[in-house]
Amino acid sequence: MKKECVAMLLAGGQGSRLYALTRSVAKPAVPFGAKYRIIDFPLSNCVNSGIDTVGVLTQYRPMELNAYLGNGQPWDLDKSDGGVHVLPPYLGAGEKGSWYKGTANAIYQNIDFIDMYDPEYVLILSGDHIYKMDYDAMLDYHKSQGAAATISVLEVSLEEATRFGIMNVDENDVIYEFEEKPKHPKSTLASMGIYIFTWSKLRQALIEDEADPNSKNDFGGNIIPALIAKGETCVAYRFRGYWKDVGTIASLWDANMDLLNINDGIQEFDKSWPIYARTAACPPHVSGPNASVKESLVAGGSEIDGTVNHSVIFENVTIEEGAEVQYSVLMPGAVVKSGARVLYSILAENCVVEENAVVGEANAPIAVVAGGVVVDAGTSVPAGAMYTEESKGGEA
Repeated sequence: MKKECVAMLLAGGQGSRLYALTRSVAKPAVPFGAKYRIIDFPLSNCVNSGIDTVGVLTQYRPMELNAYLGNGQPWDLDKSDGGVHVLPPYLGAGEKGSWYKGTANAIYQNIDFIDMYDPEYVLILSGDHIYKMDYDAMLDYHKSQGAAATISVLEVSLEEATRFGIMNVDENDVIYEFEEKPKHPKSTLASMGIYIFTWSKLRQALIEDEADPNSKNDFGGNIIPALIAKGETCVAYRFRGYWKDVGTIASLWDANMDLLNINDGIQEFDKSWPIYARTAACPPHVSGPNASVKESLVAGGSEIDGTVNHSVIFENVTIEEGAEVQYSVLMPGAVVKSGARVLYSILAENCVVEENAVVGEANAPIAVVAGGVVVDAGTSVPAGAMYTEESKGGEA
């Protein structure tokens, strides 16, 4: 059962900034890119990097995510000596127990799971980022530096640095200080929330952190600063590829639009680093005699007889004759009826835009229609609106 490296994927986030899109599902289960879920990207990175043991830590609205993961077969993670394991918070005999209190506490609660594989190293991942990354190369760097912790970092602008955890490093990229969302950043090396730890060092740090009643049980805020304070070697690993935190409506829409430029973005057509997914059993998509589809991704099972331009269309979507969809993301089962217009918007799963309704506005903040909601005929949903059953047309 011994593994050199075990991955722990934090997938319990509520994703409150995605509003209506995460009302019934955890953020990692949100559909992305016509055929994927957000969690497909870190899972596929693990498989492509040769890491075959992944603990997925769930918490908020886990049912759909659990069903999607199943036995891990789509990602070749259905192994008897590893594979994918769903790890919700649990209550042990005689314990008070609790939900995961923070990222570090989530790993602390699963020390026994990690110990079962007796790894030398542990890879900590987030379930809400879109990127391709060779974790094995990062692990080689970690080993070469003799590090207790290696944190993957990305260069951002000075203005953006105030939104991230910032790593201040010396000339050898050894981290001497961590700053959480600093008002006046000293560096532009932003943490990507991807960590490799030497397990013996992390295990002890987790135990000490859990014993501190004043700790927020967070990797960036507590574990990494504690290791630095102890004099442990913590290094930055510079990542230079595409990476997008899709934690907001705008960033999720941006990342979907990036897919439409085959020379930019995540480059999903790169066969050397495939992204695996559990795909629906659908017939091929159908374009009717009146269809016009340009610069778009269209998944199977969709029926299009209207105009689609620069959009991402998931499976089983219907766009009727005379309907128009521009610069939008239509999630599985969405319906746009005759004469309706959808502009710069995200339509969640199984919502319906009735005849002659208008959702969104060109070159404006993204409008969102919640899953299963019907936009009545002739209704206008303004730019930037969050259209739900409870608050139709309320500003996002």
